[in-house]
Amino acid sequence: MRKILFGVVVTLVILFTFKYCSEQKNNKIELQESSMLIQEQIQNVGKLIVTEGHFSEVFTYKHSKELLGNFLTSDKKALVVVNADVTIAYDLSKVEFKIDESTKTLTIVSIPKEEIKVSPDLEYYDIQADYLNPFEANDYNNIKKKVKASLLKKLEASDLKANAKNRLISELSKFYILTNSMGWKLQFNNTTISKTDEFQKIKL
Repeated sequence: MRKILFGVVVTLVILFTFKYCSEQKNNKIELQESSMLIQEQIQNVGKLIVTEGHFSEVFTYKHSKELLGNFLTSDKKALVVVNADVTIAYDLSKVEFKIDESTKTLTIVSIPKEEIKVSPDLEYYDIQADYLNPFEANDYNNIKKKVKASLLKKLEASDLKANAKNRLISELSKFYILTNSMGWKLQFNNTTISKTDEFQKIKL
């Protein structure tokens, strides 16, 4: 009788051990599959998002050259009409992240800075210069620098950057939707994201 009971106990122990090992193996496989799926979905999300704007302005360029001290000056000037396309882009393929399978946590490590591109089209009118102070390549370079600085200042005063940030947050929200649907956690800047609008509250 004892031998029979002992045999039953040994059989049950073996069965439970086998079942436990099988469950652990299945859990590990599921975690690995989830991890691979998350990485695949992040790659699908990762793309270049762009906000575009257009600016126009009329710019007057003047330059005076002193001749014989303050007794004589030679002036030159030009009227410049500027039409510029401005783009703000985020390349989400450069997002750095890490996956912790043990805690089922996706952590966004860093997000690339926005890429600002200014493409001005300059048309010159009413160019006035003389032999003693002619228009040179340096003048055109100075005009381009001043125009670009003016356009960047206008960009800061516009809502283009805010629109670009909103589009970025919309894309990042997809990370939360993905992890939440799979029972994972999403972290960024040492903050656990528990709802999509929390991206608005953290510094990007």
